Amino acid sequence: MVNRLEKLSLLSEMIAFAQHDKDIQNIEYNFLLGVAKQLGISREDFDYLIEYPINYTHLKSHSERIVQFHRLVLLMNIEQEHSDIENNKSVAKLYNFGLRMGLSHESITKVLYLMDSFPNKIVPPDVLIDIFKTQYN
Repeated sequence: MVNRLEKLSLLSEMIAFAQHDKDIQNIEYNFLLGVAKQLGISREDFDYLIEYPINYTHLKSHSERIVQFHRLVLLMNIEQEHSDIENNKSVAKLYNFGLRMGLSHESITKVLYLMDSFPNKIVPPDVLIDIFKTQYN
């Protein structure tokens, strides 16, 4: 598992993703708070990250990067009231986050393409893992 600094970095990255075009919505905040709890980060530390983000720390583990990408996909699709322009910006930002994490552009593209074929645009974890496994081999 990742260390505390990496966990804070993951949360900070997700917060930045949620804030990229507006304030964090309640549903996004609650989702992010749930991720914080899963990572063992207190609400106080989480709220601090909203005001004072920390620098990105690259995850060493490929599987942890895939999990983080999946969290970002979930976060992007948690609020269904996106306009086409806002959705395109979110997809582009998600794509760039994936590339920065060192994930293959083929895998990222395939996930983003397949997203529309699933209910609520939520790619099941096993499908996501298979996509990245195929590209990794």
